[in-house]
Amino acid sequence: MEIYLVRHTTPNIEKGICYGQSDIGITDSFHTEVQEIHSNIPVQEISTVYSSPLQRCKLLAKTFKKEIHFDDRLKELNFGDWELRSWDCIHSKELDPWMIDFVNVKVPNGESYVMLQQRILDFFTSLNHNSKEKNIIVSHAGTIRSLVSSIKNIPLKNSFNIKLDYGHIITIKTSQNQFEITSGLNVS
Repeated sequence: MEIYLVRHTTPNIEKGICYGQSDIGITDSFHTEVQEIHSNIPVQEISTVYSSPLQRCKLLAKTFKKEIHFDDRLKELNFGDWELRSWDCIHSKELDPWMIDFVNVKVPNGESYVMLQQRILDFFTSLNHNSKEKNIIVSHAGTIRSLVSSIKNIPLKNSFNIKLDYGHIITIKTSQNQFEITSGLNVS
């Protein structure tokens, strides 16, 4: 199987706002970003698109005009009580423990990064990796980073060294539970 992991296009939200699973829209640059994404994927060869159900992913997934499977396991980190709050307005007694260990510390009424990784790995292992299909997964930076971290044996605490712009594409080839990232991986 060949998988194109695609991060959603630019969300319509001001910088500095925590927006994990909040269902926000996209910016006016959407069509330009979609053209760039489509030019880097053999869209006509794609069998299936898997997507987070959040609209910033859903709108991109629909542009491929293929069968789409929406899956909650592809959603971004659940920031619970912090959703749609300015990072600057989150009290330090809540934020500091998470900043010290964002991998294991659960956001109040949300989830930890390791919980996110568990659900994306659950999704990923449910795919038929021996298939000859080419598929697209439209998702978020957190889910993509945690999946790539697992494949490349990068500790989750170092996963933010994986650079993912909006519309970024990482290609994975899979066979017999062997996973190879063939393009798009930028690690600093």
